[in-house]
Amino acid sequence: LSHSFSPPAVENKPVTEDCLECICEAKSGCNDTAICVNGACGIFRITWGYWVEAGQLTLPNDTSLSEQGKQVSALTKLNFKYFTPTAFTNCVNEPRCAADTVQHYMSKYGQDCNNDERIDCLDYGNLHKLGYLNCRADLPYSFGKPFHSCLRNKQRL
Repeated sequence: LSHSFSPPAVENKPVTEDCLECICEAKSGCNDTAICVNGACGIFRITWGYWVEAGQLTLPNDTSLSEQGKQVSALTKLNFKYFTPTAFTNCVNEPRCAADTVQHYMSKYGQDCNNDERIDCLDYGNLHKLGYLNCRADLPYSFGKPFHSCLRNKQRL
């Protein structure tokens, strides 16, 4: 029932598992304790805005408020979806739903952020940390250092 409001699974997942691991390593140390820090939640520290832009994925037990017959604001007329209040935190604190959220975001906004004429993990790191409108900016050291270190370690394997 709730899946009728969730975007379909990403069939062509643009982000490799290694890249996802490096993004989560840089964001949270891949600590899967269900936590939100300053509004950013889960292993990927996903914000509510990022989750909305990615399509508002939900877990099977999170239903849409409109499906429950509750009155919602006029924003629903603009295709803005209203889910149970915990739908966001439930998804982004569950590693698979969070990873699928990242995949959806990158499928939608993937671009060549570093102008090397390809879209790869370096671009996905920038997109995840800086957003699609600012992905050409420099990564902050606090994210860039562990992210690039992780990528180097993955290339050695």
